[in-house]
Amino acid sequence: MRLATLNNGTRDGRLIVVSPDGAHYAPAPVETMQAALEDWDHAAPLLAAITDFPESLDLDQLLAPLPRAWQWLDGSVYPSHGALMDKVLGVEPEKPDAPLMYQGVSDTFHAPRAEVPMADEALGIDFEGEFGIITKAVPMGTSAAKAGDYIALIVQINDWSLRKLAGPEMKTGFGWIQAKPPCGMAPFAVTPDELGEYWRNSRPALHLNVQWNGAQFGHAHGEPMAYGFDDLVAHGARTRHLVAGTVIGSGTVSNENFREVGSSCIAERRGIEIVDTGAPRTEFMTYGDSVRMEAQLPDGRAPFGVLEQKVVRA
Repeated sequence: MRLATLNNGTRDGRLIVVSPDGAHYAPAPVETMQAALEDWDHAAPLLAAITDFPESLDLDQLLAPLPRAWQWLDGSVYPSHGALMDKVLGVEPEKPDAPLMYQGVSDTFHAPRAEVPMADEALGIDFEGEFGIITKAVPMGTSAAKAGDYIALIVQINDWSLRKLAGPEMKTGFGWIQAKPPCGMAPFAVTPDELGEYWRNSRPALHLNVQWNGAQFGHAHGEPMAYGFDDLVAHGARTRHLVAGTVIGSGTVSNENFREVGSSCIAERRGIEIVDTGAPRTEFMTYGDSVRMEAQLPDGRAPFGVLEQKVVRA
């Protein structure tokens, strides 16, 4: 099942169920995505029962599947990305025996074809291609063994970053605020069964194709996560309940053979350049630049649709 949110002029939009070919839709029997998530066990069968899709879908009219959330928790579970980022930022963080995670801004997820305003292109504007999940309500203390039962939907995320601010904020020991503006989200949220055998051990076994200004930038594979999304849900819920509609990200998709598959963010490419030559060469984004992200199954289908966003002056 694929779900999306139509822009109807309201802040949270109108929930729709999308046809298998991604070209048509039917209005959902629940008004918003958040309302469906808060009563997921009842709402999901009603949504899945829809088989007639009478309306033509205009992708330009879609908001993010969940335009705003009560909570956004982002992990960092691809080891190669973490190692390269430490070099870029010049930090030597402690390596705990648990997933890395921070809590970011959740009141806005940009639409999949949005123009994304940035305060200053001198701040090191960067994209980050990620996978994510949206939860049902998760009880505090839920174990990783049971956490997968609370994953309602899988999404594809662009976690925008301002790299010139990230290092100084990390070194304070107090975390990110200015370095992490709102994320973007691809048009479709899908249930785990939509990925079939390519949802394994709470991990997405898909390539994430990334293009910057029309040029291929990376096609890393999503499966080699050091921790699965079940582990991330359990980590987030260790000392708190997670409300329905909590969004949890994987962190930038990255592979150990990064020289072959490329990268899902500019900072990682700069990290590779530091390793290879001692200094970065690739500059960050400027106003007017665009990024395109599309996760693909082996047969070429894109279950989340295409996210294509342009950076503009705020």
